[in-house]
Amino acid sequence: MADNPNVVTLTDDNFEEEVLNADKPVLVDFWATWCGPCRQIAPIIEDLADDFEGRAKIGKLDVDNNPRTAQEYGVRSIPTLLFFKNGEVEEQLVGAMAKSALAKKLEALSGQPA
Repeated sequence: MADNPNVVTLTDDNFEEEVLNADKPVLVDFWATWCGPCRQIAPIIEDLADDFEGRAKIGKLDVDNNPRTAQEYGVRSIPTLLFFKNGEVEEQLVGAMAKSALAKKLEALSGQPA
């Protein structure tokens, strides 16, 4: 994973604080190092983190290292993208998605265009 300061590394331990208690919408990318489609969308996730800086939080959770959170949210295949607002899952997408589709969802949740 690249070192983009706008992408939060999520873990079982910080998930509640970083995602559920966030004061803005959060996009969580559930991924793993061995997952090809996860690597494909990684640059898109990083671009979104830059585009939505200050308006939404973008985080990545490695399912191999953090199985508790993945299991809690029923993540069975990756990449799975969960959109949270006010601590609640607003939408779940599975598989690689176009940047424009993800940006539209973040715009709707944040109330602000990219």
